[in-house]
Amino acid sequence: MLDREVAQAMSALSAAAKKGLGDPALAELVMIRASQLNHCAFCLDMHLRLARRHGESEDRIQLLNAWEEAEDLYSERERAALALTEAVTLLTGGVPDEVYERAAKHFSEAELAHLIGLITVINGWNRLMVSRRVPPGGYQP
Repeated sequence: MLDREVAQAMSALSAAAKKGLGDPALAELVMIRASQLNHCAFCLDMHLRLARRHGESEDRIQLLNAWEEAEDLYSERERAALALTEAVTLLTGGVPDEVYERAAKHFSEAELAHLIGLITVINGWNRLMVSRRVPPGGYQP
């Protein structure tokens, strides 16, 4: 599966990023969206379960892949975080200024740093799990 030391370091980074963001439901939305983009079945399975445990509704979870069209379901703050998640995940030449500025309007400097850290770490997890061919269903809370 994964090297224990690498997994522990990634887990510590993930915990720090989540703690600094302060909103566990938003953190799960961000991690689900990045995992959708990266086609990581293990992480999707895990974060869908965690989102439900944090009270996320089925409508919001099911429509997350089309969050821009389902704008009434997500706050402006959430939409800014999701736009940043997509820009960082699909990094092609940098994060557009308007995406970064939109997020900066809704998050303090510290929160923004933690949000970017969270997006970075879930992308790392996605790459580890997909590369190692870790199947969904193995997550244990």
